[in-house]
Amino acid sequence: MKIAIPLTGGKLSAHFGHCQEFAFVDVDSEAGKILETSTLTPPPHEPGSFPAWVADQGAKLVIAGGMGQRAISLFQSQGLEVVVGSAGGSPEELATAWLKGDLSSGANLCDH
Repeated sequence: MKIAIPLTGGKLSAHFGHCQEFAFVDVDSEAGKILETSTLTPPPHEPGSFPAWVADQGAKLVIAGGMGQRAISLFQSQGLEVVVGSAGGSPEELATAWLKGDLSSGANLCDH
């Protein structure tokens, strides 16, 4: 399974649309371990551009700090699960927390 995490300065981006890059963390959810992490620069941000691009990278889950409801809906229409309200950390820390069941959607840090 592949997890997409928007980053700014190598850490979780508080506002999804302002991220500089995405970490893609390949995990073995049955074994509960990280297999590989890669980082890619997304296309220029335009409304609706990130969900299709992230889906094209093979991701099945997006972990974000804040994301607008429209973006959440667009990801879901691409078949991706979205977890919002995460409060920082490295991609590996966030993926590990999700694998352990310690990460679930909380207060959306985005105000639109």
